[in-house]
Amino acid sequence: MTSPGSRWSDLDRPPLSARALRPAMIWPDGLWTQLEIVESTGSTNADLAEAARAGRASAGTVLVAEEQTSGRGRLGRGWSAPPRSGLFFSVLLKTEPEVTTERLSWLPLLAGVATAAAVARAAGVDTALKWPNDLLVTVEGEERKCGGILAERTGHGTVVLGIGVNVSLRADELPVPHAGSLLLAGAVSTDRDPLLRAVLRSLAEWYTRWLAACGDPAASGVLDAYVAGCATLDRPVRAELPGGGELRGTATALDGEGRLVVTAADGTRHPLAAADIVHLRTT
Repeated sequence: MTSPGSRWSDLDRPPLSARALRPAMIWPDGLWTQLEIVESTGSTNADLAEAARAGRASAGTVLVAEEQTSGRGRLGRGWSAPPRSGLFFSVLLKTEPEVTTERLSWLPLLAGVATAAAVARAAGVDTALKWPNDLLVTVEGEERKCGGILAERTGHGTVVLGIGVNVSLRADELPVPHAGSLLLAGAVSTDRDPLLRAVLRSLAEWYTRWLAACGDPAASGVLDAYVAGCATLDRPVRAELPGGGELRGTATALDGEGRLVVTAADGTRHPLAAADIVHLRTT
């Protein structure tokens, strides 16, 4: 338990060590070039994007926070959790000239594939992907969100990719009832060190493959892997649209730009680039 006045003393949540992680993740010709860990920050995405625009961070930089107080999810939603209860990090990736603007929308989907695969290996938890950027686990027979991904272009041909995963969050710490964590999903381990290593290695493998294919989702294997792991496809959904309003139908496919195609009851197909998707129960 955390003793009064010392939020960093939770023995079940040891700190990450940059000294241990750097030699394991940074090597000649590898994707990752720098790795920094900070105790607390508002948002790793905001910090890394600002550093990139100011020329203080180069492609391959990894920024990890033990606590993130003003993290942002999609549509400006907040993302926060107790110190050291999860993985909260951002990476700076170079995408130009290999990847065209039209294919950049596949980057968060790729990150979902990489993160899900790493979590399954390192924590022994079956995961699923909810379009476009959520990681789902099963807690007491119910789908729960335990992770999210946010990609932001920074200019100069780079993108900041932020990943958050709830690792040891307990039931009484959940920010909302439909949230979850690897702990609550029955993880065999909640040690964040091997989990972070697994995610970064998986992300490097998938990103390198995707970049070599010039961002082609089919040639890189990202399309097939995402479809295989996506819990949104082939089920009824309600899409809450950014400008207001909603669309109901069946999520039937992903198009070439990574948009979710929702087929309405009248048979019309609607490709969505952005929406809040609610999985509906079948009756």
